[in-house]
This record gives sequence, structure tokens and C-alpha cells, in this order.
Amino acid sequence: MRIALILAAALATSACTFVHMAPGAQAVRVVEGPPAGCERRGEIAVSVKDSVAFYERNQLRVREELETLARNEAPGLGADSVQPLGPPNEGEQRFAAWKCK
Repeated sequence: MRIALILAAALATSACTFVHMAPGAQAVRVVEGPPAGCERRGEIAVSVKDSVAFYERNQLRVREELETLARNEAPGLGADSVQPLGPPNEGEQRFAAWKCK
């Protein structure tokens, strides 16, 4: 019984991931469509765990973490906006990076 409780606790805590906003990423906007008058700077591919064993993570939380990771990468490309190129799929998503300012 004790071993089962320890394994359950280990699985529950390993399902939690925390993606923190990097310096400079707060200024990066997430836009729905290609922004007018902006220069495309490239693409960003990001991924997070969307499930652990039989536990499916909250899809809203997964989407938020993917956006945060994309925003974290944007300043490295000289971009100030990111646009999802499609919905998340199995914890992965691609974004277009744009420089608008």
C-alpha cells in the first residue's frame, strides 16, 4: 500500500511543469493572424508534456505553456510578436515570429 501511494505521488508531481517567462518575453504579443506591416523573422517550434502515463494534462494549461515557450524564444529572433501556425498537437506547436515595432 505504501509503495502504491509513493508511486501515485511521484506521478502526480511529475505531471506538473512550470514554464516561466524569460526576460524580454513579456513584451512579446501573441496574435491570431499575420500582422499587417510586420516582417517575418522565422518559425519557432515548441513542445511540452501533454500527458504522463495515463494522466492527460489540462489542454488549456498545455496551450498556455506552449505560448510562453514561444514568447521566450521570440526575442532571440528579434521578434516582438508570435502567431500560432496551427493548434497544439500532442504537446507540440509551431509559431511564426514577427517584428512589428
